[in-house]
Amino acid sequence: MQGKTVLVTGGAKRVGAAIVRRLHAAGANVAIHCRASLYDALALRAELNGKRPDSAITVQADLLETATLPRVIAEVVQQFGQLDALINNASSFYPTPLDKMNEAQWNDLLGTNLKAPLFLAQVAAAELRRRHGCIVNIVDIHADIPMHGYLLYNIAKTGLAGLTRALAQELAPQVRVNGVSPGVNLWPESAEWQDEERRRKHIAHTLLKREGEPDDIAKAVQFLIADAPYVTGQIIAVDGGRSINL
Repeated sequence: MQGKTVLVTGGAKRVGAAIVRRLHAAGANVAIHCRASLYDALALRAELNGKRPDSAITVQADLLETATLPRVIAEVVQQFGQLDALINNASSFYPTPLDKMNEAQWNDLLGTNLKAPLFLAQVAAAELRRRHGCIVNIVDIHADIPMHGYLLYNIAKTGLAGLTRALAQELAPQVRVNGVSPGVNLWPESAEWQDEERRRKHIAHTLLKREGEPDDIAKAVQFLIADAPYVTGQIIAVDGGRSINL
């Protein structure tokens, strides 16, 4: 990772922050994108720059506003002179049962999980080709195993899985595109996921009988960037075996 520059969308908190910290610790310069979590992004930037001066920046933008995406890439390249990897991590997540979903939820969930990664990749493509860089999309095992009550999220992540493979074909041979699919990892912050019985049931479906950690996802991302030069168009499930133990 030494000398590389990485942009992580939704990089201020949770799994995104774990990815940022791991890649920075490995030597990369990092651009921490945020939309609403500016305080967290600035705190993380200060933490990382305290360890290695001028190695981290923040970029605030609403990725659903496609007109702002060229600015996002331009700010990264202006600061560091290059972009070597794009990590599409930013995501919306909440239930949308069929009888209660609406168009606004469609626009938000499909926008953050599918539209934004596509158009951000489009804007970043020229620089990534120049650098022979890569894209890593944070997908979800529910792209293959729909979660009841989360219809639009399932659709969006299924689309992101397809986008990962399609972009690998479109951007070859200069740019590799892969994905990481988390399973039982960092629990959502919503009240329904604070129920211990619900959590135990999800953990019971893993082969390893435990939940993962954000750094498990970060390690897989680092591998795909730094140690997998002959891997493209692939999606790695980091789920403790849950996707094969329904």
